[in-house]
Amino acid sequence: MGKQAKLYKKYTVKDGKLIKTVVFCSRCGDGYIMAEHEDRYYCGNCHFTKFKTVEKKS
Repeated sequence: MGKQAKLYKKYTVKDGKLIKTVVFCSRCGDGYIMAEHEDRYYCGNCHFTKFKTVEKKS
């Protein structure tokens, strides 16, 4: 038997509402959670990569 996803850890309840703490793939739609890396998000289904924006110090 493989690993369990433990999806309950990817959501929080705030003021009686369910809040997602993950990013879903914009190409595949809801249900396809993107892997979070240090500088980007990555979808293992369609291989879409979304880079995080970094503020540069002046």
